[in-house]
Amino acid sequence: MTFKYEMQPEFDNDNDPIMFIFQDGKILVKILNKSASIPILTELNELNFDLNDTEKRYFGLYEDNPCYYLEIPLSVEPSENMSFLNLRRLYGLLKDEILWIAGRAFQILNWDKNSRYCGSCGNQTVFKSDEKGKICPECSLLVFPRISPAIIVGVLKDNQILLAHGTRFPTELYSVIAGFVEPGETLEECIKREIKEEIGIEVENIRYFSSQSWPFPDSLMIGFLADYSGGEITIDQTEIRNADWFTAENLPLIPGKISIARKIIDWFVANY
Repeated sequence: MTFKYEMQPEFDNDNDPIMFIFQDGKILVKILNKSASIPILTELNELNFDLNDTEKRYFGLYEDNPCYYLEIPLSVEPSENMSFLNLRRLYGLLKDEILWIAGRAFQILNWDKNSRYCGSCGNQTVFKSDEKGKICPECSLLVFPRISPAIIVGVLKDNQILLAHGTRFPTELYSVIAGFVEPGETLEECIKREIKEEIGIEVENIRYFSSQSWPFPDSLMIGFLADYSGGEITIDQTEIRNADWFTAENLPLIPGKISIARKIIDWFVANY
């Protein structure tokens, strides 16, 4: 990893800044053939907007280039060979490392916007110089970038995996079970609760798989595998339209390769 995350620059740097520019949740990218790149400052001369008219924030270094994030109005049109795209659409177009940095920029931008005023006394917050957070000058409340932990789990039964079609999914898409961790819960307790509430079954032998930052807007997806231990599928129709057991040879439409859900399913296919 050649990115260094920091909220304050450690020294003056004359290298051309990389500009992570957002508009209505989408990021400005330079399009070339079947690839994309994040523009540097000198490539933005034709953008019909003066970047000095909005606040930009430094958030780290990539290969000695300063990185900034900012948000610009909806009225701004991209210049030739540039476009505003959803981060999810950039998988396979941007280098993986740059996509990861763009996701971090998106998370910090949203946190910055949502924490400009103290939640305790209402005064304006300021960035701290010694750590990655904000402080209220009036009541000293500390605010750090929000991260929402969520579990995602592949449930196995013999040579089958449990997949569900959520009420908010595109038509026909199925995925593994996921849910946010509640206050006071362990990750294992969250897994058992989510599966019981949404699918009606019980699981055992929970083991860690891997994790993934998921900046839509601020999740940390913590992946697990678990074994079926009892019960019949009984879905919570407010969250799930359908759920069933699938073999590796008979999978429905599944998520794209950008997601940890797909990594879990691909692991299942490789091993079963």
